[in-house]
Amino acid sequence: MTKATRIKFVREYPINASAKLLYPYLSTASGLAQWFSDEVKIDHDKIFNFVWDGRNHYAEMTGLRTNRSVRFNFLSEDKKPLVDAPYIDFSIESSELTQEQFLKVVDYSNEDDMEELEELWDNLMQNLRETVGG
Repeated sequence: MTKATRIKFVREYPINASAKLLYPYLSTASGLAQWFSDEVKIDHDKIFNFVWDGRNHYAEMTGLRTNRSVRFNFLSEDKKPLVDAPYIDFSIESSELTQEQFLKVVDYSNEDDMEELEELWDNLMQNLRETVGG
């Protein structure tokens, strides 16, 4: 079996919402289910299950900093850590100069079509902005 090549997609999206308002949409199952995934469940081991197109994708929340950032490391189908695991990292950043808020997204995944990934995230960010009113 050949190892999948992963790419790192990094973008900053301006978002008109405070970190305090935005953070629950990035760090809770109910918040994430509103814009990021078809459904999000958390099992008794605190493993997140992101459901897209009826398929389960398990992830562990790591690197949690309240009202600042959160990272999800994706796991194998049997919920075990992977070597060079795909992850999604959200961090809320603000410009001191303009007082604008940005959501920085780092998507380290198997997706090899950069344009498709960009389109996906543009759509997700549109969902998020509509959800938070930003």
